[in-house]
Amino acid sequence: MGALKYAIVGVVVVVVVVIALVLLLQTPHRVPVHYFGSPSDYEAFVPNGQTIDYNGNTDPVGDLILPNGTTIHNVIWDGQYVNTIINNHNQIVQLNSQFVGQTDPINGRQYVPLQDFYVIKGQVPVEQVTINGQTYYVIDANSINPANIAGFYTYQGWVTDFVKAMNTPGTYAAVLPGNSPVFQWENLTGTVAYQTIKYEQYGLNGAGGSVLVLHNETIISYGVISSPFGSALSNFTAPYKVYNISS
Repeated sequence: MGALKYAIVGVVVVVVVVIALVLLLQTPHRVPVHYFGSPSDYEAFVPNGQTIDYNGNTDPVGDLILPNGTTIHNVIWDGQYVNTIINNHNQIVQLNSQFVGQTDPINGRQYVPLQDFYVIKGQVPVEQVTINGQTYYVIDANSINPANIAGFYTYQGWVTDFVKAMNTPGTYAAVLPGNSPVFQWENLTGTVAYQTIKYEQYGLNGAGGSVLVLHNETIISYGVISSPFGSALSNFTAPYKVYNISS
């Protein structure tokens, strides 16, 4: 009887250890929260279309672009606007599949893939976690003031340049008038300018026809997504200047 009791106790101990190991493997391993940027910086989360189950939620995965253009991969957006970001990105993907490769009737060039991204003004709280052996960086979006988050879209190859431009002194945003010659430019700038408006017309929750103007007068065509629409980024989401050129 004594041997049986010890055998049962041994089995129970083994079961408890196994359960503990399983729970340990399934629970993300965390390190202290880090903060990227400064109160006056802009960073951007760029979803890549993948999602992950994190803390019982389905969260978008992507990259975090820092003010100097450095890119951090395997970033999870967790908290407010999760479903909004997923839905916005799905809309962009759908419109890309519909229009990319077709011809812009204004300048005669082919449409290109556009990308949505979500700019954060100020410091970004990021926590490093390990899930199933993979390292991720989790943005705690609930710790960010909603006024400091806004969505944009532009040519996918310009997102890093866009973020760097936002952080460059002298950069400002403006809107294109409907008869702007920019739409007729036979280059990528003209194509994207018209394409951002096209996506708006075909159901994207946003508004196209804006440009970011750098100090050297280089411009980046972009559109604004209606949600998130942080008031602290109103210089970019609702620019009051009109971009006028003679040719």
